[in-house]
Amino acid sequence: MEFSEFGRFFSADSGIFRLMDDIDAALSSPGQMHLLGGGNPAHIPEVQEAFRNAMHRILADGKHFERMIGNYDGCQGNTEFIAALADLLQRKFGWDVGPANIAVTNGSQSSFFVLFNLFAGRFSDGGYRKVLLPLTPEYIGYGGAGLGQQLFTALRPAIECRSDHEFKYRVDFEGLVIGPEVGALAMSRPTNPTGNVLTDEEIAQLRALAAANDLPFILDAAYGSPFPNIVFAEATPTWDQSTIFCLSLSKLGLPGLRTGIVVANESVIRAVAGSNAILSLAPGSAGPVLVTEMLRDGSMLQISDRLIRPYYERRAKEAVGWLESALGDYPWRVHTPEGAIFLWLWFEDLPISSETLYQRLKQRGVLVISGEHFFPGLEDDWEHRHQCIRISYGQDPATVQAGIEIIAEEIRGAYGSAAAKIA
Repeated sequence: MEFSEFGRFFSADSGIFRLMDDIDAALSSPGQMHLLGGGNPAHIPEVQEAFRNAMHRILADGKHFERMIGNYDGCQGNTEFIAALADLLQRKFGWDVGPANIAVTNGSQSSFFVLFNLFAGRFSDGGYRKVLLPLTPEYIGYGGAGLGQQLFTALRPAIECRSDHEFKYRVDFEGLVIGPEVGALAMSRPTNPTGNVLTDEEIAQLRALAAANDLPFILDAAYGSPFPNIVFAEATPTWDQSTIFCLSLSKLGLPGLRTGIVVANESVIRAVAGSNAILSLAPGSAGPVLVTEMLRDGSMLQISDRLIRPYYERRAKEAVGWLESALGDYPWRVHTPEGAIFLWLWFEDLPISSETLYQRLKQRGVLVISGEHFFPGLEDDWEHRHQCIRISYGQDPATVQAGIEIIAEEIRGAYGSAAAKIA
């Protein structure tokens, strides 16, 4: 049995495949692995209770439940959910959006696969265009969207060292050149993996660059506002007809319901709906039905602002404190945690690669993600990408603290071995 090129691509190794495989292995062996690599959201009791109560109400209404599990939605998604979200975006941000500007997908990964392939690849004029990532590192899941084709071009960040053990990436606007080979600009805010939150001014500058070149600006807000709003810095969501704004229900605590959301102009929404029809007939109903009433009554925003965001902000500070205690004066830095559920660690002049560190930690029951997987489209083999790892602080505190201690032991051993060799 021989696979096509399409089949060989899907059967090959990839960063996102490894990530999800590690998550599954860790969850299948409770107590044996410290899962600091995956993107599973924390199980926040008050948030879970709110979703349980919403599900109980649906189950108590037989007709409502039967429609949710027994009927296809349209290929654009659940109409009641879309109408409720459009109304919220109008009220909350003053956006000029209606139901025709919103589509539901089977998770953000599906959203970005379609969007990137809409604006990158081979065009009718014979040209080949790419999605420009103005700031790397970026989300590990973007990399495979081209099914083996290189859909991305990317820019190295400027690095701002803020203290002995903290730094922040900045967009290198002076080096940002948009040529005819660019089909779209894209970025996440907060950024996965670093927790970076670009300022409103930086976002405005990127949108202006995209508009000046008649390009769409794709903004991944899976961790952002209005929900789940895991943002610790000032950040105002903005939208217009050339902006494609993407949301998700996953980081609210609902990753198993695979619900992605695209807010865009009507031509883009029609293309997304068409892809839903071809790939899966229609997006799933469970996520949209579960949260529709929470959008209408505003409780979704209250959950995000009063429960989810403060929880992660506390946990981020706690995890940074554990790092400071465990790593001491070794040459390490953490990216300023401004949002999302990860910490991005940079070990300057690391004597081993982050891939080797990943393998060593895995042998000791700690799962992280090595840094080189987070630079899609960056063609040069920048040594910095091999000195970083991403860890999640969203799991239970005991697991995170124990995992950090083991990371610190491996880091001390790596630098100590290198020093011994030099001596």
